[in-house]
This record gives sequence, C-alpha cells and structure tokens, in this order.
Amino acid sequence: MHKKLFIPGPVEVHQSVLTAMSAPMIGHRMKEYAELHGRVTTGLKKLMFTNDRVFLATSSAFGVMEGAIRNLVGKRCANFCNGAFSDKWHEVTLRCGKQADAIRFDWGKPVTPQAVEQALSTGKYDSMTMIHNETSTGVMSPLKEIAEVMRKFPEVMFIVDTVSSMSALKIPVDDLGIDSCIFGVQKAFALPPGLTVFTASEKALHRAAGMEGRGYYFDFMEFAANDDKDNTPSTPCISLIYAMDTQLERIFAEGLEKRWARHADLADYVRGWVTGRGFELFPELRYCSQTLTCSQNSRSIDLAVLKKKLGEAGFAFDDGYGKIKGETFRIAHMGDMTRTDLDELFCAIITIMPELA
Repeated sequence: MHKKLFIPGPVEVHQSVLTAMSAPMIGHRMKEYAELHGRVTTGLKKLMFTNDRVFLATSSAFGVMEGAIRNLVGKRCANFCNGAFSDKWHEVTLRCGKQADAIRFDWGKPVTPQAVEQALSTGKYDSMTMIHNETSTGVMSPLKEIAEVMRKFPEVMFIVDTVSSMSALKIPVDDLGIDSCIFGVQKAFALPPGLTVFTASEKALHRAAGMEGRGYYFDFMEFAANDDKDNTPSTPCISLIYAMDTQLERIFAEGLEKRWARHADLADYVRGWVTGRGFELFPELRYCSQTLTCSQNSRSIDLAVLKKKLGEAGFAFDDGYGKIKGETFRIAHMGDMTRTDLDELFCAIITIMPELA
C-alpha cells in the first residue's frame, strides 16, 4: 500500500512527472541531451530570478552543500545554526578541513540579521552558510533582511540552502545577492529525490578558481566548463531531468504568483487547524515556514501511536525530528498539495483520535 506523504520530503509526485521519467534514454553527450539541459536551466533561471550560472548535480543537496564549502571557503566560515540540518552543515564544514565557527540559535528560533552582522563584523570570515527554511523546526529565517546585511560584506560568500523553500515563495537570487543558492528537488519542487540545483555567481566562480582542494565531483569550475556546452561534468540523472522539464512546465502553467499564493494559503490553513485543536506552533508565527508546520505536542498525545495508525490508514506522518521528536510533529504543505489533500489527512487524524475533532 502506498502511504500518501505528508512528511517534509520526499513529497507526493504528480503522475505526469512520474510518466516523464519513463521517456526513452538518451546519451548525455548527445545533442538531444544538450537541448533538454539548456531548456531546463533556462526555466530554472526564470524561476530563481537569476542570470548567474545554474548547475544540475546528480546528488542529494548535502553533496552540493559540501561542494560549496570546498569551493568557496578559504579563510574561515560562519555557519549559522538553528536546527538539525544547519548543525550538520557546520559538521560538514569541519570534516572538509575548513576553519569554521557555529553561530547557534535555540531550536525554533530564526537566524537573525543582527547576529549575521555581529559575526561578520569581526572580519574573521570569508564565507557564511545558512538554511533559509530549517525543516527540523519549521522555521523560515528572514532572508531578505539578512541579504541587506550581507551587502555590507561583499568579500563574504553568501551560501544559502533553499532546499525546502525554492518555488514555494519568491526567492530572487540576484536581487538578494546570493553567491550560491542550493536546493534539492524532493520538497517544494515536488520531484523524486536525487537531483540538486545550484547557482554560482561570478564572484563565487572567481573564488573557486583559486581554491585548492575543491575536489572533482562538485568542482564549480568543472560545472562551469560543461555548462558552456549545456552539459554536466559527470553522467547526469537524465530521467530526473526529464521530470524537471515537465514540472517546470507545470509550475509556469500554474503561474508563479498563484503557486506562491497557494503555498501561503496552505500554510495558514494548517496553522489554523492545529492551533484550533489546542496545539501551539513551535516557532513564532512570523517565522513559521511556508512549506511545513511544526507544532508543539501541547496536548501530550501519543504521537508514535498516531503515526503508526495513520500509516495503517495510508498516510505518512512525522512525529518530530532529532531532539524534539515526540515533543513536536510536522505536517508538510508543499509541492503540488491542495486543501483537499490536507482534509484527507485531517479526517484520518480525527477518525483515529476523535478528541481532536
């Protein structure tokens, strides 16, 4: 039995996208692939509001997150950490042999412009990393305000993970001055996992060109050289790129403004449902994610039992992540989801636990 996914990724994939993956295989050095690749990267530039290079990597997002560290961190990196995945990015930075400091925030709190300015004002750092939408806690940090601070530090590489936010709201990469914007495709973009999209500004490429030890698989210079030929350094996941081509068509057919509005509506809908049943939101409302809701288990229900019974009923439900597992639960509302999908989940929850009606 297929469990309908309401977890923070992977998410449900539309049948037309799955069908696109069954297209006959082509060689990745054939002109047919170059045409596909060029069409997809052109669409991605439109979606991301960028004229920077847009690259496709056959990897989970953490592959490119490590690659960005190897390519762009020279002197020292400021890793802004406000949840499990931003904590992990700091660990990755250290494992790459780079000098780095974790600027930590309590789980449930955002990265703040003030903290970014305070850290970078020390002059110790030539790069910074942050996660726009921390899925472990359901916190969306104020990217626009942080970008304003970053303008004061043009020598610092601005490296941002938008894994679970890209396409759910407007993220104008060039206007924000992001040097490398990274996202996986299995969350708000609603594709199967295995493909990562990332950008590189001219400043980032200049930094990478002089960086020793940047490796091969995620070498930004290799990606740039192959991008000139509408290609990738290594064999790409062609079936997923067919899927992305189809999903980009669907996204633009819906319309970006309508897509962003739908995600905002779903976020409000889920928050209203959980708070209406006596649960408190884990983050402050103004920092709540647009793509998933993380709620405190204020009523002390047995989330493990709820998860098990929902699974038996055909729904995948998340009972919290890491150190807040069981204390929180998360409901995803991203990708191609609608209110009707959420109503199915809510109906199942109330059937299992009538006291939540």
